[in-house]
Amino acid sequence: MIIILKPNTNEMQINNLIEMLKTYGVTVASINGKHKNILGLVGDTSKIDIETVKAQTIVENIRRIQEPYKSSNRKFNPEDTIIDINGKTIGGNKLQIIAGPCSVESEEQIIETAIAIKEAGATMLRGGAFKPRTSPYAFQGLHADGIELLLKAKAVTGLPIVTEIMSIEHLDLFADVDIIQVGARNMQNFELLKALGHSDKPVLLKRGLANTLEELLMSAEYIMAGGNKNVILCERGIRTFETQTRNTLDISAVPLLKQLSHLPIIVDPSHATGLTSLVEPLSLASIVAGADALIIEVHNCPEKALSDGAQSLTPQQFSDVMAKIKPMAEYIGKEIS
Repeated sequence: MIIILKPNTNEMQINNLIEMLKTYGVTVASINGKHKNILGLVGDTSKIDIETVKAQTIVENIRRIQEPYKSSNRKFNPEDTIIDINGKTIGGNKLQIIAGPCSVESEEQIIETAIAIKEAGATMLRGGAFKPRTSPYAFQGLHADGIELLLKAKAVTGLPIVTEIMSIEHLDLFADVDIIQVGARNMQNFELLKALGHSDKPVLLKRGLANTLEELLMSAEYIMAGGNKNVILCERGIRTFETQTRNTLDISAVPLLKQLSHLPIIVDPSHATGLTSLVEPLSLASIVAGADALIIEVHNCPEKALSDGAQSLTPQQFSDVMAKIKPMAEYIGKEIS
């Protein structure tokens, strides 16, 4: 349940109302917006006398919320959440371009790629140090050494780094990582999500291969319930009956999530289909749909990549895509920071 307060209510009036509501055994969160103040009630609200609450002089309206997610719900927080990453913001009128290889393979590879993507206009660097793979015999990443190489690339380029976590046990290794990514396979690893809820790191949460938007938002809820409000949602394609692509990009998820949640949205056009030829059109479509960022796989030599080479752009291909992305972003009023 949310209670919308009238404009120009003072703090004493709000505190008095909060104390009254707490007598019903609910938790009350106060959300202060630019134009309205809102009280969000979590718990069993069935015993609350709506008419009594409506009768309070500072109450403008009351709405019951049916969705099971509260913290990520736009009804609780009507204004977009904007997350600051070392001076670069995700959300609002900014468009961040996160690029880099699927896996960190060597110092030369990650630094060469990082320099190339920065020159093309990327604003953040991605790279996998821990890699969840379908086959146990496939390359699993360099682990802690991979994070160290990402930090070296950051020192050279100044780009904030994004990399995936797979286990709570590895959390200490991510102390200097700028954004912690939770991959599609771990979207419902609830113990991991709860641990990240007690972290102060922004979390990029990828939608699972066969998960609904509500399930994605409930996973975000796990993180936010622990106190970490810096959650970024990611649409990366879902598994359907179509066989021409690796996955199917649910482009409708972007505007739908914008309606349902205040959290920023990223689109991954690389994993969405697994085809480099579709990265450009899907990137442009995602920007128009309202994405706050794109995360694109780029490798300095895709034919020799140890993972996902078929969907990785070369630096030149990425530069060509960026040449299309920039005017499209400007056209819809977004700025690549």
